[in-house]
Amino acid sequence: MYFLPSSADYWFQHLRSVTLSYFQQAKQHFIAGHQNPVNQALHHIVNILVFVGIGCLFIDWRLTLLCGILTQVLALGGHAFFEKNEPAFRQYPGITILVSMVWSFENWFGFRQLFQQTKQQSN
Repeated sequence: MYFLPSSADYWFQHLRSVTLSYFQQAKQHFIAGHQNPVNQALHHIVNILVFVGIGCLFIDWRLTLLCGILTQVLALGGHAFFEKNEPAFRQYPGITILVSMVWSFENWFGFRQLFQQTKQQSN
């Protein structure tokens, strides 16, 4: 079947808008489910551990396994003990990992909140 460039462009733009809206919905759900500061800190630590675990692949696979286990214990523990809600991956499986990473990068892995809090206290 022959597709005209304009129809291919239309489908690409449509797919992109659907994907971005799904991502934005998942991100809003993620942020709404992570309001407790302790849980937020645990999730930033989890996201750092993901990178540490990837780096440990080149050193010892057991360290990678340990990082993987710690990420789940900290993330699920944060929801169970501090947030008292279900993790975001229940409603948005798959994309939640990407949303979590974007959220951590946007917040400088928790340092943005610390900086703003220190700035407010000094004023």
